[in-house]
Amino acid sequence: MTHDSLRDQPLSSPPPKPDPEPNKSGEPDVSGQPYVHDAHVVLWAPSFVASRPDGDLAAAVDGFYHGDRRFLHTLRVTVDGISPAPAGSATESADRAVFDAVLRGVGQSTADPAVTLRRERTVEPGRFTERVLLSNHGSRHVAFTLKVSAETDFAAMDVVKSGGRPQAAEPVAGESGLSWTGDGAHLTLTADAPGTPAVASVDGTEGSLAFAVTLAPGEEWHCPLHLVAERGDSAAFLPVTDDRRLWTPLELVCAEGDFTRLITQAEQDLSRLLLADPQAPADLFAAAGAPWFLTLFGRDSLWTARMLLPLGTELAAGTLRTLARRQGRDTVPGTEEQPGKILHEVRAQEQSGHLGLRLPPQYYGTIDATPLWISLLHDAWRWGMPDAEVAELLPHLEAALTWLVEYGDPDGDGLLEYIDSTGSGLANQGWKDSGDSVRFRDGSLAQGPIALCEVQAYAYEAARAGAALLDAFDRPGGDRYCAWADRVQEAFRASFWVSDENGPYTAIALDADKRPVDSVTSGMGHLLGTGLLDAEESRAVADRLLAPDLADAYGLRTYSTLNSGYNPLGYHIGSVWPHDTAIAVHGLARAGFPDHARRLAENLIAAAPAFDYRLPELFAGTARTASRRPAPYPASCRPQAWSAAASVGMLQALLGLEADVPAGRLTVRPASGGHLPLKVEGLRVAGAPLSVAVTADGDVRVDTAAPVKVEVEGP
Repeated sequence: MTHDSLRDQPLSSPPPKPDPEPNKSGEPDVSGQPYVHDAHVVLWAPSFVASRPDGDLAAAVDGFYHGDRRFLHTLRVTVDGISPAPAGSATESADRAVFDAVLRGVGQSTADPAVTLRRERTVEPGRFTERVLLSNHGSRHVAFTLKVSAETDFAAMDVVKSGGRPQAAEPVAGESGLSWTGDGAHLTLTADAPGTPAVASVDGTEGSLAFAVTLAPGEEWHCPLHLVAERGDSAAFLPVTDDRRLWTPLELVCAEGDFTRLITQAEQDLSRLLLADPQAPADLFAAAGAPWFLTLFGRDSLWTARMLLPLGTELAAGTLRTLARRQGRDTVPGTEEQPGKILHEVRAQEQSGHLGLRLPPQYYGTIDATPLWISLLHDAWRWGMPDAEVAELLPHLEAALTWLVEYGDPDGDGLLEYIDSTGSGLANQGWKDSGDSVRFRDGSLAQGPIALCEVQAYAYEAARAGAALLDAFDRPGGDRYCAWADRVQEAFRASFWVSDENGPYTAIALDADKRPVDSVTSGMGHLLGTGLLDAEESRAVADRLLAPDLADAYGLRTYSTLNSGYNPLGYHIGSVWPHDTAIAVHGLARAGFPDHARRLAENLIAAAPAFDYRLPELFAGTARTASRRPAPYPASCRPQAWSAAASVGMLQALLGLEADVPAGRLTVRPASGGHLPLKVEGLRVAGAPLSVAVTADGDVRVDTAAPVKVEVEGP
C-alpha cells in the first residue's frame, strides 16, 4: 500500500522500459532521491516546510512547499556572516516548531553564552511565517548585522524526489522585501522589524534581507518574516481550516506512557494532513504524507479512514465520496482506468521517475483500492454512518463489485491479479509497489501477472461486505457476490499454501505461471480477521507472524530474515511499516489472538521514542536485541497518514472494539498486557461519544449514549 509511485521499478512487467544511464559501477544510478529522515517538518496541507534541525533550509529536500511545488529552496540566517550555533529544537505542534541557537562570542564576558537566537516557525496553507527573536542576556552592548538569505527554484515535487537540480529563479528586490516569479508561480518574502528597516539585495540567484541590530543588556529584538506562495494554476485539493475538525481530541491514560504520547502526536499530524475535495469542499480526506505524497492516494486514504473509524465516520464518508467522484467510468489504457475501479493517486501534473516511469495526473494503477473502498463503506456503516449517506453510495458500490468480478480477475481463475499494461506505470500494484517487492524465497523476482495474497483477502472481505450492504438496502446481487467470495476462498486455499521446516504458511503471491511465490512476508498479517481463513489456518498464520524472523524487530518485518535478499533497509524486503504492523495487530485481535496482537503492538510502540513519537512511513527492520532504537529509513516520509493512524488502529485492537450499529451492538474484548490499566475518552460510535476504561484486573466500563448494547467479552 505504499504510494511510492516514483521509486525505481525493476523490469517485472512488459513492455520493457529503457535502461537508465549507468553509474561508474555499471549499475543504474538510483542514488538521486534525497534523504529526508533528519528533516524537520512542519505542515498544514497542502503546504509544509522541511528544514535542517537548526532551522536552516539547506539540504536537497529542504524547502517551503505548496501544492506539490517547492516555492523556497534555501533559507539561512547568519550574524556577521557566521551561522549561529544550534542549541536545540522542538515540535510544538504539527504546524509549529521552534529552533534555538546561541551567538558564540557575541557579547560574552564569561564562557556563558550571552546572546541567543530563537526562530519560531509556523505554517499555514500557502504561508510560511518565521519569527526571529534575539535576546541579550549578557552585560555588554552588542551590535551586528543579521542576514536572511533565500533562494528558490519552483521545482515540481517529482523533480525534487528524483534528485533533480533545476535552475534557480532570480529574485527581485523592492522596498517591501524580495519576490520571485517563475513557471506560473510567485513567492514574496517580507519582514516586519519595528525600528529596524530591512535592506534587500540580490546577488545572482540569492536574495537577502539585512538588519543592523543593536542590543543593550536585557534587550530583545524580534522580526517576523512572511513568505507567501501563489500558484498560477488551480490546486488539486483544498486546505482545511481549524473550525472543521472531524473528531474530538482523544484523551488516553494508560500505563504505557509512550503509547499516550504516540496517540497525541498522531492526532496532531492527522489534523494537518486533511484536505478537501474542490468538487465538494465539505468532504475531507487524509493526504498520504510529507514530503512526497501530500495528496489523495486511494489505498492510503482508505486505510487511514478505516483505522480512524473509532473517532467517527465523517472522515470515512468524505474519503468514500471523494474517491467515488473519481471512480473509473471508461476503459483508458494510458491511465489504467476501468469502469468501477478506484484510483491510485491524483497529482496536479504528470509524475516522472527512474526507468521510464511516467504516471498521469489521475492514475488508476492499483489492484487493491477498489476492494478496500467497499470494505470501508461497510465498516463505516457498521460504525454508524447514516443510512442516507450509505444509500447515496450504493451505485458506486455496485460498480466497484462489478469491477471485482469482471476486471479484477481477467483470466477467470477466481483470484485478483495485476500487470502494468502501459510499460510506464507501476510494475507492482499492491501496497508493496516497489519493483523488487514480490520475490521467491531464493531472492529471484516474480514475473507478472501477479496475484497477491493480501489482495485475495481484501477481495473476499469486500465481496462479503458488499453483499451484506446490498441485502441490507434491498438491492439485488448479494447472492452473486457471496458465491464469488466462496470461489476466491477455494482458489486461495488450493494455490497459496506452502510449507517449510517451520510448518505451513501462505506465499506472498502467485506469479504468471500460477506458481506460489514462496517468500515469508508480512502479507500474511492482512489475511487475519477477513474471513478468508478458517480457525486452523488462522492459528498457523498467527504463530508464523510472531516468529523471530518476522517479529523480533520494532514491529513486523515486511520480509523474513530467512529469505534470500533480506535487507533491513529494503523498502519492502526487510523494513518495518507501522501501518502494516497495525493491520496485523488488528487482524490478530479479530481472529482471536489477543496475546499475539499485544506482543506485536508493544514492539511497534517501543519504536516511538526513536522518532519523537511521529512514526515514519517505514524504518529499518533492526532486531530489538541488536539496538536500543531502530535505524531510520533515509528516504522515509514523516509524518505519514497511515503511520499516524496506526496508533488508533492498535488502540482499537487492544480494546477489542467492534461496532455493529445496524444490529444495535458494540463489542469490547480487551487484550491484557503492559498497557493496562487504560482509559480513553474521545471515541465515537453512531455519532455519540464513547469512553472505555479497563482496570489492571481486566474489569471494563463503557459509557456511551449510542443506541447499542455493549457486550464485554474476555480475552
